[in-house]
Order: sequence, then structure tokens, then C-alpha cells
Amino acid sequence: MSTSSSSEKKSHSQTWAWNLAVMMSFIFLVYLPAKEAFIAKEQTGGYVELLSLLPSGISYTLLVTLLGSASAIVVGLLVGLGKLSDNPFIRVPVSFYIEVLRGIPLLVLLFYIYYALGEFIHMPALAAAVGGFGFSYGAYMADVFRAGIEAVPKEQGEAARSLGMNEKQAMFQIILPQALRTIIPAIGNQTLGMLKDTSLVSVLAISDILRVGNEYATKHFNFFETYTYVALTYLFLTLLLSRLVQNLENHYRIENI
Repeated sequence: MSTSSSSEKKSHSQTWAWNLAVMMSFIFLVYLPAKEAFIAKEQTGGYVELLSLLPSGISYTLLVTLLGSASAIVVGLLVGLGKLSDNPFIRVPVSFYIEVLRGIPLLVLLFYIYYALGEFIHMPALAAAVGGFGFSYGAYMADVFRAGIEAVPKEQGEAARSLGMNEKQAMFQIILPQALRTIIPAIGNQTLGMLKDTSLVSVLAISDILRVGNEYATKHFNFFETYTYVALTYLFLTLLLSRLVQNLENHYRIENI
């Protein structure tokens, strides 16, 4: 009884903290340009002009996050399954891939794909960014999938095979759906990290939130105002995504009760 009560208190505290953070960030995102438009009457070099430029940056940020997360999930699933393989010709290469990609900073990987490999294979900046996020985060998501699959009792797979299913059918129809309960929260956390790391793609000349802010601050020399607003924008988007992840986690938890 006390454990349940303590858990409910923690849940309420987290909800209140989330609500407060969302309200504060949203109020400032609206208040700063509104004050400038209706009180300060500034026409250029202020929050109003910056607000008009940010939607394009937000769209690129969300696009890179969505495509990068999707590619990382695919890579992570394939590599995670490879790591569980009994075949050393599969298990060793994928383990090597994980160790190498985890040892290379994401920014360096983005530079390598776009500029170094770009000397031999021309690719759009967006494709290089998505590929960099997919390969880098895929190395981390591989262990997420591996741990989630291993958390499912082995008897589940044995029961599926006793019903005539092959390994592939047992994995995708029986084991993986049950593993999602463990996998979804971890993938959500990785996606949250990816959303913030999309600020790195500005070095590839992609007009994300940070690059729009950089160009605006350099033009008007109002660095404090610009980066404050950029930080608030990232905070607001991250908070919304964190709530979506929490709802997905609760959905799968309820389904598995």
C-alpha cells in the first residue's frame, strides 16, 4: 500500500514538473515576441522577426529526428538480432560495428560522411545527416533490442516453435511484440537525445533551428536574445516529445498487465 502511494506521489510530482516546464517555456515563447510587437514596437532584429524564421528550422529539426530515429530503429533491430545470432560470422562483425560506432563522436561521424566520403560519393546534406544519426544511434539501439528480446522468457519461443512456427515467425510474431514493453521506453529516450543532437546538423548547412538562430544572431548581433529563444524552442519540443514517449510507455504497460 505504501509502495503504491509513494509511486503515485512520484508520478504526480513528475506531472506537475512537466506541466510547469511546458507552461513556462510556452509563455516565454509567446510573451517575448508579443511584448516586442505590442509594446516595444521593434520591427527588425528582435523576437518577432526571429519567430517568423523559426518554423522552417523546426520543420528540418523534426524531419531529421523522425528519419534519423526510423533509420536507427531499423539498424538497431538488425544489429541487435545479429548480436543474438549463434553464427560467429554474423555475431563478430556486428559486435565490431557496435564498438567502432560507439567510439566515434557523432559530430565527427557527420563530418566524415558528408565531407570525407563526399569526395567519392556525393550525397545531399539531409541524407548524410540521417545516415549519421542512423548508424550512430543504431549502435546504441542494438543493445536496447538485444536486452528487450533477452528479457522475454525463452519458453515463449519454445512454445511458438512447438506450434509449428519457424525462427523468423516466432521472433516477429511472439517475442518482439512482448519485448516492446521493455524496448519502447529506451527507444523513446534515445529519440529525445536525438532531437537535441540535431543541433549538430547545422555544420552540414542544414537550416535547422540552431542554424537559423546562428544566421539571425550573426546578422543582427543580438546573441543573448537569439540563443535564449532557440534554447526555449528546443526545450518546448523536447517536453512535448517526452510526454508522447511517456504515453506510449503507459499504453504498452497497460496492454501487458
